[in-house]
Amino acid sequence: MMKHSRGRVAALSDGIFAFASTLMVVDIGTTVDLKHINSQLPLFISFGVAFFVMMMLWKVHYNFFQRTKYVDNWIISANTLLLFTILFYLFPLKTLINSITQQIGMTKDDLAQLFILYGVGFVLVFAAYAFLYWRAFKKDDRNQNPLKLKFYYKHFLIFVTIGIISVILSVFQIGMQIGFPGFVYAFLGPICYYNGALFRKKHPDVFP
Repeated sequence: MMKHSRGRVAALSDGIFAFASTLMVVDIGTTVDLKHINSQLPLFISFGVAFFVMMMLWKVHYNFFQRTKYVDNWIISANTLLLFTILFYLFPLKTLINSITQQIGMTKDDLAQLFILYGVGFVLVFAAYAFLYWRAFKKDDRNQNPLKLKFYYKHFLIFVTIGIISVILSVFQIGMQIGFPGFVYAFLGPICYYNGALFRKKHPDVFP
């Protein structure tokens, strides 16, 4: 079997994250008009939020390759899908933030479509992370802590489930007037905390 290079996969991934950052900077323009700084402020806010979201996704990506050295064609394929989705995902996120900060008039249908686009990207990103951990858990025989890989696989499945619920709510426009498809993401905190506490209680040696 061909031996894959984890270093090259990580290097390519870092390059694409850097490219995504460049695209976001270009999107807000290269010059700032101080006379109209107030009108341009929402663009900087949306850029800032999207940038730090991307950095959090990079940290999750970095953590995966720190927790396992196993790489095969399935992991490379899932990583490729992940990187493509992150490039595509950041722009609907910026649009959603701009619609809030700039109070852009959006119809109910427009908002529903934006939530659907955001939700699909969210699901694909964390489905890729879940698959990466699942594949490593199943195949990385040399891993000294495979249960940690199993935990993160199930952890990111929670993200996928919440994203799917948001997409369903958006398709049927349930609670769209109050932005309920967006508020459901707030459930991630308590559900992930409960899942983590339950796992730690069952496997106290995994997370000392």
